[in-house]
Amino acid sequence: MRAPLYPLEGVVSWNMNTTCNYRCSYCTQRFSDDRSRWAADLPRFLEAFLALPGDWELKLSGGEPFRHPNFLEAVQALAAGGRRVSVVTNLSADREVLAAYCDRVRVRPGVISASLHPEYVAPTAFLEKCRWVADRHQGPLVITVVATQALLPRLPAWIAEAEALGLRLKLQPEKQDREVIDYAPEERQALIQLGGHGGTGRIDPNFEGRACWAGSRYFIVDHLGEAYRCYPARRYRSERLGNLLDGSFRLRPSAEPCRYRYCNCVVPQERGMVDAKEPDVRRTHEAE
Repeated sequence: MRAPLYPLEGVVSWNMNTTCNYRCSYCTQRFSDDRSRWAADLPRFLEAFLALPGDWELKLSGGEPFRHPNFLEAVQALAAGGRRVSVVTNLSADREVLAAYCDRVRVRPGVISASLHPEYVAPTAFLEKCRWVADRHQGPLVITVVATQALLPRLPAWIAEAEALGLRLKLQPEKQDREVIDYAPEERQALIQLGGHGGTGRIDPNFEGRACWAGSRYFIVDHLGEAYRCYPARRYRSERLGNLLDGSFRLRPSAEPCRYRYCNCVVPQERGMVDAKEPDVRRTHEAE
């Protein structure tokens, strides 16, 4: 087991609220009991994030993070503290608010990941709004869409439309009950040809046993301060790192082996925190 090089900039995915103004049919959180909660003790969260050792990027998500009542306040404080700020959003916020966000992260911008949800917004209008935001944002903007089986035939046209605007549209496989849905072989091939999950060229990669910096230079934290090594860890409520607000939070000292046969964490793959260069090991049902 050989670990990738130490990542100089760590990344935190902060699910700062469960609130969302959409109820998409394919959403993995649509059956959640309570979708109206947010991180209430903002000063303690900000203090904890700013106290992290070394250099860090904060990826703000939810729910829909722009629905948090103190969203811009949190962005301002994190940026003023020298942290890079990124956001995962459905881009439904007013343009005035979106412009205010771009202004607050201007000195050290992160990534805007804009999620297209065709059940709520026409793709052409959404892409035009993305272009408007990208013109005001100093950092990159990428667009994602859940590749449901019904939408697969329409995705090539949307990708081309995005490219014509100078934008990139990436796919996210649909998941049900924590796993990627059972796409037909020809659907899997179409997904791979369109870039796979987040442009990684894979659909449901298996990095089990490979050294990964998740837990040390990447982690997930929710609106209550509960921290986990990565998204699969949070999904199975394993590899808990403690709570960011009660003093029990601890980062892992080094890279450790991945424990999961399906990894949906794009950040470690894109940031070189796990060796993702080899062909992914197919899961048993794919080999049968």
